[in-house]
Amino acid sequence: MKRTLEWQIATVKAIKQETPTVKTFTLALPDWMQHRAGQHYDVRLTAPDGYQAQRSYSIGSAPERTGEIELTVERIEDGEVSTYMHDVLVEGDGIEVRGPIGGYFVWEAGMGGPLFLVAGGSGVVPLMAMVRHRVATGSRVPTRLLYSSRRPEDEIYMQELESLSSQGGGLEIFRTFTRSQPPGWTGYSRRIDAEMLREVADPLERAPRAFVCGPTNLVESVADGLVRLGVASDQIRTERFGPTGGAS
Repeated sequence: MKRTLEWQIATVKAIKQETPTVKTFTLALPDWMQHRAGQHYDVRLTAPDGYQAQRSYSIGSAPERTGEIELTVERIEDGEVSTYMHDVLVEGDGIEVRGPIGGYFVWEAGMGGPLFLVAGGSGVVPLMAMVRHRVATGSRVPTRLLYSSRRPEDEIYMQELESLSSQGGGLEIFRTFTRSQPPGWTGYSRRIDAEMLREVADPLERAPRAFVCGPTNLVESVADGLVRLGVASDQIRTERFGPTGGAS
């Protein structure tokens, strides 16, 4: 029986350019096992001299997708693994991975809702897995996603998210841009603050399950703001990464 911490060689099946600095890698796994929405995989590179570099990347695809996963990776200028994946990997290549990993920042349709998802930058990736899982299972749990990006061109998955939200299944998308906005934009144009959280979360009425992912300063600010709004701390799940790649 497969253990999640055993390394295996995945094959790059497809590469999609999401934004100027973000790509989605579809990886076919010889020893696939179903993940839970919100989990991640480790990716490891080994140089000819034996030097190894390893990073963790959230799974963006739904658990219901069999035999393969999608990892959506932002290219970090000094990142050993992300630059290799962006600049070197091509379809048909192999790459060493292990997973799925993580049991805290996960949501399954059977857990219910309502859901309040808050993302900064590439922090939207594990939340997208939750949205796709929700669709795949036919869940009608009221769900609101608040997504903060620097600029419109930095948004990931937006075409798919807007399409899903237009289908009337209880998914609503809210966006804020912290540096520049599209022409004629009338929505939010600032960092996420207490007033924004209240306006977006209030219609969910009863206490939502909140999942917050993004750069550390955004995650801490949002988590504190949700507690002040009356969301129980045990209903808030957070996942954070370093100062790069966020919506500051």
